Amino acid sequence: MRSRAVRLLFVLIGALCLMFSDQAQAEVKFFPIPAISTSKNDGNDFGLIVPALFTGPDGDLKYLLAPMLIHNSYVGARGTLNLFRYEPGGKQLKAMASWSEKIEHKFLFNYVDPGFSNGRYSIEFGAMNFKNATMRFFGLGPTTQKGEQTNYTASETRLNWRFGVYANEVTQIAVSQRLRIMQPIQQGAATMFPFSRDVFPEAPGMDGATILGQRITFHYDTRNNLVTPTDGMAITAYAELNYNFHRGVDPVYSRYGLEIKKMFASESKRAILVIRGDLQATLGSDVPFYEQSSLGGQNNLRGFGVDRYIDKQLIAFSIEERIHILRTRLAGVMADFEIAPFIDTGQVFNSYKNVSFKDYRITPGIGFRGIIRPNVVGRIDYGFSKEGGAIFAGLDFPY
Repeated sequence: MRSRAVRLLFVLIGALCLMFSDQAQAEVKFFPIPAISTSKNDGNDFGLIVPALFTGPDGDLKYLLAPMLIHNSYVGARGTLNLFRYEPGGKQLKAMASWSEKIEHKFLFNYVDPGFSNGRYSIEFGAMNFKNATMRFFGLGPTTQKGEQTNYTASETRLNWRFGVYANEVTQIAVSQRLRIMQPIQQGAATMFPFSRDVFPEAPGMDGATILGQRITFHYDTRNNLVTPTDGMAITAYAELNYNFHRGVDPVYSRYGLEIKKMFASESKRAILVIRGDLQATLGSDVPFYEQSSLGGQNNLRGFGVDRYIDKQLIAFSIEERIHILRTRLAGVMADFEIAPFIDTGQVFNSYKNVSFKDYRITPGIGFRGIIRPNVVGRIDYGFSKEGGAIFAGLDFPY
């Protein structure tokens, strides 16, 4: 079974390479790199990534195809195929298929066009189905302990669309809708930890949920690029109304958020200071724990694993200095490399009257970034915490 899957993966990769090369008249560059990582929740990975970069006659990156063959300490062998398509104006298509030897799989499709209809509108739509067998749950609240760690498998399907109207060049009002179908919580792959449902049977959402959400968003953005900005400011505020169709629960709850990001660039733009503040609030009595605000992971409080702290409200602040260290040609395209020391802090809580300075968590760390402007960011971040620190890799900036 595994050998058939590997053969099928390489046949598919070869077919895609031929198709893209013929259709886009692209030059193709390959650069195999080892995939060796360790993650607080996801275990240890060892394998190979073989990115293929397809550039057009003008030298701009058109496609990025990134097959991966990795062995994970929890779920065994995993084959993954990532595809990115880049078009002028910030249009981007992303597709991904992944299958693991044990439990896990992931299928994803997403398309975004920030300048639809000659720049008057923005559109986005996507779909995803996955099983993640290394999820963690410590209970709710800001004071949960490391010894309360439990493991579960999240099995869910998500659908979403978004339509935005530009009031002017930097201001947008958007409406969006999402459907999230979460199956009842299942046994996870990290069996050295207790099963979440056994330890926290009364936590909301353990029996699954089917959630339909409607959101309205105000977005003000003066940054000079949506993916790889070097200057500007972005403010996002939203209000969301949700309905949970699962029987036996109070179905209606709402969520609100405000995020502010500001970049301060040096004159040469070789050093960029980035500051981010985030406020979130959830109102409702039976809100599933995986629908509440969380701290920990690759985008906030990076010294802890994903979803380390969960509760209805959240305050978070981050500061990061992105320092340019090298520019070189990589597989036919120009790439920039940065180091990025950072500090993340924040806390979750049930109500604002319970906010306490002693519950803030602080995680300093450092990141390493590879950037192919204007569309591609690869990063590795290490954050330190009292629980030992965490390493995260991704294909975007944390904020």
